Formats: sequence, C-alpha cells, structure tokens
Amino acid sequence: MGWTSKQVIIAIILVATGSINTISTKWANLMKSVGSDNGEPREFNHPFFQACCMFFGEFLCLLCFKAIYYWLKRKQDGSEDVHDLVKGNRNFNPFIFLPPAMCDMIGTSLMYVGLNFTFASSFQMLRGAVIVFVALLSVIFLGRKVTLKMWIGIVLTLSGLVVVGLCDVMYTSDDTPGGSNVIIGDLIIFGAQVVVAIQMVVEEKFVNGKDIPPLQAVGWEGIFGFVTLCILLIPFYFIHVPQATNPHGALEDLPDALYQIYNNFWIAIALTGTIISIAFFNFAGISVTKEMSATTRMVLDSVRILFIYLFSLCVKWQEFHELQILGFVLLIIGMAIYNDLLPSFATIRALFRRDRDDALVPNESI
Repeated sequence: MGWTSKQVIIAIILVATGSINTISTKWANLMKSVGSDNGEPREFNHPFFQACCMFFGEFLCLLCFKAIYYWLKRKQDGSEDVHDLVKGNRNFNPFIFLPPAMCDMIGTSLMYVGLNFTFASSFQMLRGAVIVFVALLSVIFLGRKVTLKMWIGIVLTLSGLVVVGLCDVMYTSDDTPGGSNVIIGDLIIFGAQVVVAIQMVVEEKFVNGKDIPPLQAVGWEGIFGFVTLCILLIPFYFIHVPQATNPHGALEDLPDALYQIYNNFWIAIALTGTIISIAFFNFAGISVTKEMSATTRMVLDSVRILFIYLFSLCVKWQEFHELQILGFVLLIIGMAIYNDLLPSFATIRALFRRDRDDALVPNESI
C-alpha cells in the first residue's frame, strides 16, 4: 500500500525542515559581520546563542500544542481527548523534563561548537554515533540486551564514522571551513553524542511511560533549555577562553552576537530559519511517527543526511571525495541494521524458498 498525499507532504516537511535546520545554522557560521568592536567583519561564531535559538524553536512546539488543544476544546465535542497531536496525559510535573533538557542543552551547545569547525554533512553524519552510546547505556541502566545483529550495526556505524573522520583529516586544507581544526570539530560532535545518549536513556526511563503528548514534551524541554541557557549567557560573558574569536575573548559574547546580527540582516534570516525549522521538524517528526512509523522516520532522517551532503557540494562548502561515499554507505547500512530495517537472512531464505515452491506448483487448467 502506497503513501497517501498527506503522508507524502509530512515526509517532505520532515526532510526539508531537518535539512534547513542544519544548513541555516552552518550558513550563519560562515557569514561575516562587524561586531561590537567595530573592526573588520568576522564570522558569526556564537554557538551558545545559536543553541538558545534552537531551544526557542522547541518552545514554539508548546505554544502550538496549547493552540491546537484550546481550539479543539472550544468545539465541545471531546476531540481534545482523542486528537493524535494532543491526546494523552496532561497532568504531570513539568520538572521531569528538566534533566533531559539539561542534557539536550549541553549536547546541542557542544555540537554547535563543533559545527563551527567542521562541515555540515560531517556534522549530520557524526550524529549517527548516538546509537553506539545509547546501546551501551541501555545495557547498563535499562538492563536491555543488545543482540548480535545490533552489534553488527554498531560496528558498521562506527566504521562509517571513522571513514568520515579520516576523510575530513585527509582532504582538509587551510582554505576549507574550519581549516586544520576540522578534526577537533568532528571529535567535539562525536563526544557530544554521549550526552545526547544520556538524554535518550533518561527520557526512556522516566518520561516515556507517562503518555505525555510529544509536542508538549518537546515544548517543556525547550522552555527549560532556553531559560537555563539564557541565564548562563551572563556568566559565559565573564569567562575568558584562549583563541576566542569575539573581541571580549569570552566563552560567549552576547552583545557581540547582537551587534553582528544588527549589522548583517542575513544572519538574522539564518537564525530565524533555525528557529522555525526546528519547530516544524519536531511537529513533522511526531506526525510521521504517528501516521507511519518510527522506522520511517529513521529512513527519512537518512535522506536528510544525503540532502545536506549534496547541498554542501552544490554551494561549495566542501569538495567531493570518493571516500565520503563509503563512509555514508557504511553509516546508513549500520543504522539500518541496528534499527532492524533490513530483512534477516532467515527471512530472505524463506522468501526464496516460497518463490521456488510456487514455481514448482503446476498451473491448473480450467
């Protein structure tokens, strides 16, 4: 049975907004603007401010949830209790989302730091490392058993990630984005997946069983992440770090970020793209899971990696190298095996046996 037109539209929105989110973030990083020192234009290097924008986009999911809920409630036909986007447990303590939100805040901030040094496609591919750490943490804290098939998927995923990292090291010159620090960006993104995996395990252990509407869950994590990170921007301004690109030499220079946005309208456009795309991406992701399956969502996420890679080649953010294709293929196959998207050998053998038996059955004459 094929997809309905509604399912096709949702799938396109998921791939498009997910791709736009990564592309717009990298685009902002590459743009130059005059900062608070009124000196020469500099690249927009403000990962913590960009993480704030991302969390604000997630917060919009909560506003969307509230709008849908109260619109359905006004109908007075009970539809607010059965509609897929709002049905579920709405009586819970929001602070259960504080721990995963803190993990999300740390992981996202680290990944945005890494994105400043590496390619957008590498950023997206390296996020696939999360399945490795989720599997290990699930065994330790959730008592889950990792099957042989899943271990094969993990090994192939790791192999793909190693190839991606080697490609970045072998084919990076001083003229490419991030220069000789590309491998540092890759390692930061890879390490951030440990925090993302902790977030997923915490959500599964303490949140998943409470039947909370997904849009509401994403929104509350967005609120906690946004408020916490906004508060942290104050001490970050007074923490000095070596090789900082902002004039104050701070871990994050909020005034400089605002100055650069004011002096370059296109940076504001890129950040707006980050905010809106993450909201629609979460909305579309939840819809895909409900309308189709979580497996379909994983397949579409793989398409997003390919789209970002092709876009990066088209706009010359990076050059094409054959080794990148090998890394991409290994990564996708590994993720597919881990998520049980490929048929087992027993299933394939059974299908061949059934086709053979059908071929041996003589046709009945009428």
